[in-house]
Amino acid sequence: MTDNREPETEPREDIKADLQSEKNVVLEKLKTVAAETEEIKNSQKQKFDEFAEKLQSIEDAVSKMSILSNNPCNTAQESVKKFILKHEFKNLNKLKEMEDPSSELFEYFNADWCLRASCTGGSVYITIWGDTKQSDMSIETELKFRLIGFNNFTKIMKHCFRKPEGENDYLDLEEIEKWRIPKNVTVEVEVEILKMTGIEKKKLRTFDESQKDVSDVVLVVHDTRFYVSKMYLASQSTYFKTLFLGGFSESKKSEITLSGIDADEFQHFLEVLYGEFAIDDFTVEGILLIADLYDTPIVTKKCEMFLLKESKKEFNKKLQLSSKFRLGELKTQCLAKINTLDNVRELLPGDLSDLDPLVALTILQKCVDSK
Repeated sequence: MTDNREPETEPREDIKADLQSEKNVVLEKLKTVAAETEEIKNSQKQKFDEFAEKLQSIEDAVSKMSILSNNPCNTAQESVKKFILKHEFKNLNKLKEMEDPSSELFEYFNADWCLRASCTGGSVYITIWGDTKQSDMSIETELKFRLIGFNNFTKIMKHCFRKPEGENDYLDLEEIEKWRIPKNVTVEVEVEILKMTGIEKKKLRTFDESQKDVSDVVLVVHDTRFYVSKMYLASQSTYFKTLFLGGFSESKKSEITLSGIDADEFQHFLEVLYGEFAIDDFTVEGILLIADLYDTPIVTKKCEMFLLKESKKEFNKKLQLSSKFRLGELKTQCLAKINTLDNVRELLPGDLSDLDPLVALTILQKCVDSK
């Protein structure tokens, strides 16, 4: 029997409707972020004006940086390695044993991170999972769990992430109150990295005591001493120029302690500053962090060139780094790939609220113009 039915040449209406619905959801999220951006700009304007009035001199600027500490009796400076994981878990009141819904995976400081929910013995737990990627690498952290909307319940703990465990620390929802498990819960975890160990990378240049005869200052990071030249650092960094040549007491000292940074990453930073090519996908974020902290444009630019031309990092990670460290060329390259809502869905999966507000505003405008 001959089949006289005509072949389908158009997508089914229900499929087209679903796709349009998805696009509408993405567009609404972008509009929400854009609206929040405008509110932030308005509410922060007065604060920015007040802050600008206080920046009367270089001395004030340096004192506000609060990075330098030469008195061993002083409290240790706060780590600059921080990030926030945030995710809304839905239908937790229906969560079953062996189910483990999770957030998307985020990369921060050479490790992959996500939040997970699980149910054991009738209790629901929220865990943070960290994959150190390298078998002998460990990450010591301080974790601050916060439940949004439940009186901002907070729990602080310390944990060391290492293979093969991955996740270990958790938040038991029964700790909050003796009430039934809520349907939907938004969890936010602030992660502060205190120390990273086990990262083996061959040194491209030495800054140990063998360099003593060609150095005039020792910079101490934790227990590691770096023999360097004041004038060379001052010529490349406004921070060190102010520190060494600005008339402060540190300019006369032969040894200065730098706090809040990692010794291995400072090694990589100095290698780049002294002309070595120490930038790769494993080191680039840490180098950028220190280059930004010490205002060293030449190092920042080299990192940006690597991200533009050689890096294999995911698109959303490059976009995040471009916003965080104000990498204009990289941001332009990333945004050039986004012209439609389909591009947003493909390149930026997950929670769009994590986008930098100004980036979200730009993406929204491009999507609107393309319609």
